[in-house]
Amino acid sequence: MAGRIYGMAIAAVCVLIAGIGYGQTTAESLKSLLAQPVQTTDVTAFQLQQYLSHRITPLPAPTNANDWTARQQQLRKHILDDIAFHGWPADWVHSAPIFQQEGSTETRDGYRVSRFRYEIVPGFYAPAVLYVPEKIEGHVPAILNVIGHEPMGNAAEYEQKRSINFAKRGIIALSLGWVGFGEMRIKEDDHDDAAALDLVGSNALGFFYLGMRRGLDYLASLPQVDPTRLGMTGLSGGGWQTIVLSATDPRIAVSAEVAGFGSFAFNIAHARDADEIEENATDLNQGSDYTFLTAMRAPRPTLLIHNAEDDCCFRAALVKPDNYDRIKPYFNLYGKADALAWYESSDPGTHNYQLVNRLHAYSFFAEQFHLPAITEEIPSSTEIRTPEELTSGIPANNLTITGLARKLAANITRPAIPSTGSDRASWSITQRQKLKDVIRFSPVAVENAWRITATKHMAMRTISYRFDLSNGLSATGIWLKANDAGDNSPATIILNDSGYEASSEAVSRHVNHGEQVLSLDLIFNGFTRPQTPDSTDWETLVSSAGDRPLGLEVSQLLGIAHWLRDNGAHNQIQIETDGIRSSVIAEVAAALEPNAFDVITTHHGMKSLRYLLDTPVAFRNAPDLFCLDLYKYFDVDSITTIAAPTKVTNIAEIESQPKDADGATK
Repeated sequence: MAGRIYGMAIAAVCVLIAGIGYGQTTAESLKSLLAQPVQTTDVTAFQLQQYLSHRITPLPAPTNANDWTARQQQLRKHILDDIAFHGWPADWVHSAPIFQQEGSTETRDGYRVSRFRYEIVPGFYAPAVLYVPEKIEGHVPAILNVIGHEPMGNAAEYEQKRSINFAKRGIIALSLGWVGFGEMRIKEDDHDDAAALDLVGSNALGFFYLGMRRGLDYLASLPQVDPTRLGMTGLSGGGWQTIVLSATDPRIAVSAEVAGFGSFAFNIAHARDADEIEENATDLNQGSDYTFLTAMRAPRPTLLIHNAEDDCCFRAALVKPDNYDRIKPYFNLYGKADALAWYESSDPGTHNYQLVNRLHAYSFFAEQFHLPAITEEIPSSTEIRTPEELTSGIPANNLTITGLARKLAANITRPAIPSTGSDRASWSITQRQKLKDVIRFSPVAVENAWRITATKHMAMRTISYRFDLSNGLSATGIWLKANDAGDNSPATIILNDSGYEASSEAVSRHVNHGEQVLSLDLIFNGFTRPQTPDSTDWETLVSSAGDRPLGLEVSQLLGIAHWLRDNGAHNQIQIETDGIRSSVIAEVAAALEPNAFDVITTHHGMKSLRYLLDTPVAFRNAPDLFCLDLYKYFDVDSITTIAAPTKVTNIAEIESQPKDADGATK
């Protein structure tokens, strides 16, 4: 007992000596200092606009029809093979459609209605409703009707009225449900959950693409359908589906898109208009964008409808220059100038596919399919069915998007980490290059370290910095040091998932130990966010342009570490992190430059990236971690092994609850 008291006394004396040697701070005393933003969100957003504007690929100048037709074929192959179907099993991609009818066919006034569930990928079903004219002679046109972010799914009133009218006009209409809406509005089927597919190595775009293409495959397989008269239409997210599928699948002869997309340039200027993961799918805007997709419709008839006062997205006057004006010359190459049509809706001018917009679509399809002209809608209000009446009956054990990601993850195999020696050294070199490729790493340097504010009180000096990097982006941070700490005092970089304003406890501890501290907010974090915390507009735009948010963060951390070493941190730099995002950023940075840091201490980090799937972690809480292929090729253990000789210690490590491939907790 006496020995224990003696030890406690010695410890107390050591603390007292430390207090005498360096000015003491407390976490509480630092809170107000660390709560001061160095940069506002609009500055970061502007920098990202500038950065991304250099990644816009301009449309090639139209030359002749043959050249553009050949270019279309190349673009289709690239968009599908290299982007959408990246990482997807070939047998899933090329399988025949599976549509299972649920219940009996209902005969109505001039048409029949059947409910189906169809397979997107094995174990994952979605709903569909088929509207067929009661009397069919020969082969008739068919139209794929797709919904957007519509809570009622394909039971939406405007979706039913449009499908009913097509059927009464002699056109087969298939109304596809969309995952996350209608009867599929369930946990782990939100579109954000598709980020997990990227993480395990299958581009999320492929899932959405297969979902809509299955409907087209089914329509094309029906014996009553004229394969030369296939059409597609939809509002909002349905308009997005329409332009993506109709541009990349030549079978769609006629399309009518409503308020579904803007060019990449438009999206950069209006980031909130395209804040869905599928709209800014990874790499989709690298080397091409939605202007390319629209031009790829030439010379097939294409109607673009946008709303004058749209209260959601893609307002007519703002998207017309890129969506329509710039595309006309490509249709002119084929002598088909009138095949590209534009309508600006003002009745109502809000986000809609109501009567006036429907009439324009009916008229366009009738003209292009060589049917009698349509000038009015056939009344059908009394024929609208409730969501319950249109329910297709999704299986109780249906996969979810997150469950599908877990299923794909269960099939991941990685080579074992070599134990020691030259084998591990050569393995580390190969893996390091692979990691650079996965996060699209491009090194940056600090071009200017702007001193914004400074203080000198509480026996401590501070300087707040804005770090302008060589790629045009920036990070911010606050440097702190006790007045009596030496010039060559050890340096610690502190990262916190909640920003440097949440790092007062860690900062206080390191300053009181005589260290110089840089509490840092990298891009997409803390006060260097380009948007509100619940938004991921810019992260998805960056990924869509071919970069990776994680890669930008890692490059900033390494660039600022080099600057810190060149400006007074002559000893090795250590890092302390708090949270899953900052821990991965630090560990990946050390893996890419193993001699950049001496020690990394992480609090509340992950034992495995599998934690992102098993929890599951919401995409908008950690968008940088859902990096395409990251978990397919790496896990925390392999990353920290590559980081050697950097010592990585995880305190209060978070462990996931193991789940099986279908998502059930083991």
